[in-house]
Amino acid sequence: MIPELPDQLLAKSPRPGRKPVTLEEHLQDTAVCAAQIFRLNGRWGQNWCRFFQISTAEEQFLLNLQVAALFHDLGKANEDFYAAVSQPGFTQQTIRHEHLSALMLCLPEVRNWLSQDSRLDANIITAAVLSHHLKAFDDSTSVKDKERSERIKNYRWGHVQTLKQSVVLYLQHEEVTATLQRIVDLTDLQEIPSLPKTAWRPASEWEQAWRKGKKQFAPSFKRDLRKNTQRRSLLIAVKAGLILSDAAASGLVREGYDISDWIEAIVHSEAIAANEISEKILLPWIQQIEQRTKKPFKFHAFQEQAAEQGKKALLLVACGGGKTLAAWKWAEQQTQKYNIGKVIFLYPTRGTATEGFRDYVGWAPEADAALVTGTAKYELEAMAENPSESIADKVFRTEADERLYALSFWSKRFFSATVDQFLSFMEHSYQSLCLLPVLADSAVIIDEVHSFDRSMFDILISFLNTFHIPVLCMTATLPQSRRDELVKAGLKVFPTATDRASEALADLKELEQADRYWLEPVADFSVAFDKAVTAYQAGLRVLWVVNTVDRCLAIAQKLEAVLDGGVLTYHSRFRLRDRQKVHANTVKAFSFSEGDVPKRAIAVTTQVCEMSLDLDADVLITEIAPVSSLVQRFGRANRHLKRSFATLHPYMPPANLPYQRNDLETANAFLESFETELVSQLQLATALEIYARPERDADGSSSFLNSGYYAVPGSFRDTDEFAIPCILDSDLDAIESLVKDRQPYDGFIVNVPHKWAKAWLEDGNPRPEWLPKYLNVVSGAADRYQVNRGFITKSPEEVELG
Repeated sequence: MIPELPDQLLAKSPRPGRKPVTLEEHLQDTAVCAAQIFRLNGRWGQNWCRFFQISTAEEQFLLNLQVAALFHDLGKANEDFYAAVSQPGFTQQTIRHEHLSALMLCLPEVRNWLSQDSRLDANIITAAVLSHHLKAFDDSTSVKDKERSERIKNYRWGHVQTLKQSVVLYLQHEEVTATLQRIVDLTDLQEIPSLPKTAWRPASEWEQAWRKGKKQFAPSFKRDLRKNTQRRSLLIAVKAGLILSDAAASGLVREGYDISDWIEAIVHSEAIAANEISEKILLPWIQQIEQRTKKPFKFHAFQEQAAEQGKKALLLVACGGGKTLAAWKWAEQQTQKYNIGKVIFLYPTRGTATEGFRDYVGWAPEADAALVTGTAKYELEAMAENPSESIADKVFRTEADERLYALSFWSKRFFSATVDQFLSFMEHSYQSLCLLPVLADSAVIIDEVHSFDRSMFDILISFLNTFHIPVLCMTATLPQSRRDELVKAGLKVFPTATDRASEALADLKELEQADRYWLEPVADFSVAFDKAVTAYQAGLRVLWVVNTVDRCLAIAQKLEAVLDGGVLTYHSRFRLRDRQKVHANTVKAFSFSEGDVPKRAIAVTTQVCEMSLDLDADVLITEIAPVSSLVQRFGRANRHLKRSFATLHPYMPPANLPYQRNDLETANAFLESFETELVSQLQLATALEIYARPERDADGSSSFLNSGYYAVPGSFRDTDEFAIPCILDSDLDAIESLVKDRQPYDGFIVNVPHKWAKAWLEDGNPRPEWLPKYLNVVSGAADRYQVNRGFITKSPEEVELG
C-alpha cells in the first residue's frame, strides 16, 4: 500500500520569510556545488585530485561524488523527518536519515542498477552517503575512550532511537523519482529502479539490506582498501567532497547567495602571483623593520637557500634564527612551482598562531588574511583595541561571512592557524573537513613540530605519507627518531651538516656556534631563588620556568614578598581575556628593540613559554624537564645575541610529574655532558640527538584513512581529561547575557582541573540550564581566582618547592 504523500518533501526546517527548501532542490544544489567546486578544468578540482593522488581517476571521482550528492539525503523521505522539519517540537526520529539513505544503496535492486555503469563504485557512494554527517559507527569497532563510546553509541548504523516498530517512507514521491532520474541523466544507467513501497520495519527487506551492508559490503570493502590504496584515495576524496558540497549547498542557500556566482567568485579566483607574497607580506614587514632599526634589511643566506629545498622540507634552525622569514621565502618559491591560491602557517597553540598572525600574516590586506583558531574572533577583537603596525586600520571578517562558518575562509589567501584547524580532518573534524579544499590549494608550513604529542605526530606522518602537497616543517631542535620519521615521510632536511660547513652559510654557522649561554646548574630551589633575586636586583631580566602551575604560583608569591611586587606570572589557567594581557605584558617585558636599554623584569612561567614566544632573558632559571623541552626553554634567553651570554640555572624539581622520572634523569645527564660552561645552540642540538628518548615509528593510521563505510569524530591530540573548560561562578550573569544575545564569551573561559568543577556541584550549586554542555563552573572567589595570577588550586604553603 502506497502511503499518502506530502505535497513537498522538505530538506530543512522552513525559515520565517524564506521559501522552503525542498529535498529535490537541496540534492540538486549539492550536486551542483560538487560539480562546480571540483570542476576538472578548475584549479580547485585539479589540486584536489593532486592532493588525494587520484589524477588518473579524476572523471571517476567527480562522477561518483555527484551521484553521492544526489543520493545523500534521500533517506529524509520519511514520515519522522517530515514531522521533525514541519511540526514544532517534534525532534525524535526513529532512525537517522543518512542511515536510511545508505540502506537504500544496499537494496539489491539499487546495487544492480548502479552496476550498469562500470565507472560507479557502489561501496564508495554508500560509504560517503552513510558518513556525511560523521555519525556512522560500526559497533564491532573497539573504542578505548569509555566516554566517547557512550557518546557515539546512537550513531551505530541502523540504530533505532525510539520505540516505534515502523517508519513510513515516501520513496514513491515525485521528488525522489526526479532525483533518481537526474542520476540516470548523469551516468550510463538505464531507467530508474523500482523502490520498495513498504515501510521501514524489522524483519523486512530493509533489515535484509542492512544485514547485507553491515555483514558483507562494509567488511569486504574495508579489507580491499587495505590493499588497494588507489581505491582508498578515491574513497576519501569522495567522502570529504560530499561533506563540503553539502555544507556549501546548505550555507549558501541559507544566506541567500547564488551558488554559481559565489563559487565562481570565491573558488575560481586567481592563483597567487609570483610577486604577491613579496608585495603583500614581506615588503611591508621589511619596511617596518628598516624604519625601526634605521638599517637596510638583508635576508640571511640560509633564508634564501631555504626557498630551493623542494616541495617537502624540514627546516632546522636555532631559536631566534629567522625560520619564519625562511618559510615565507620557501612559500614564495612554491607559488611559482604550483598553481595554488593559499599559504598556510600552522602552529601548535592558539597563542603562537595569534603571534604568527600579528607578526606576518596581518600585513596582508584584510580580505586576504585569516586567523583560524578556536577563539579567533575574540583574539581579533582584542588585537583591534591595541593594534600592531601590521593590522592597524584593518577590519578582519564580516558578520555575513561568519554565518558561513568554515566556508567564510575559502576566499582568504594567507593563514595563521592552529594545526588542529587544518589537520584534524584526519580524525573527522567537521570544521577541518570543510577547510580541506583550502588546504589542498595551499603551500603549508608547520611550525614547532618538536612539540607535537604522540597522537599529533602520528597524524602528521600519516598526512605526509598520504597526500601530495608542498609542506615545510620547522623547529629549532628535534630528536633523531622524529627527524628520521620525517625524512622517511619524504622531507628533505635543511641545513645539513654539509650545508652548515659551507662558506655560503657562514652567517648561520656564526649564529649557531656563538657562545650563547653560560650553563651553571644549581643544587636546588633555594639556590635558584637566591640567584633570581640577585639578578633582578642587579637590573637583569629573569625568566623562571617550572613544570607545574602550582609551583609557578607559589614561587611568584614568594618572590613578590621579597621583591615587593613586579613579578609576572604566565601559565595555562587564566581566563582568555586575562591571559591575553599577561601574555602581552610578558612579551613586552622580555622583548628586544634596537637601541633600547632593557629594563629589569622577572616572570615565573610554565611550559607555555617554550614555543614561538620572542622572549629574550638575561638569566633563565628552569626546573629540569625532558631534553627537548629544556632546549626550547633555553631558547628564550639571549635570543638576539645582543650580550656576551645569558646565564642558565637548571635544577631538579621536587617531583617528577607531569614528566617521567627517567626523562628527568636523562635530561640531567644531558646537562652534565657539557665540558665547558659556555654553550652554543649547535652544542645543544648535537647533545639533544644523543640524549633525547627514541620513540616508536608512526603506524600510518588515522580514522579518516581507515574508516571505510564509517566516520565519527576522533581525538587529534592525546586526550587530557585533567583540565577542562570552565567559567567562574562570578561571571555567570555576564556570560548568560552574552549567550542569550549570541555574542562570543571566549574571554571568560579558563581551563581548570576537573575536580574543581566537580567540587562546585558537590557544594550544592545547580548547573544553569542555559550553560553550553561543554562548559563547567568553578568558584571565582578571590582565593581561587585572581586576574594577574589565574586559577589557584593550592595555597603557597601547601606547595613543595624543594
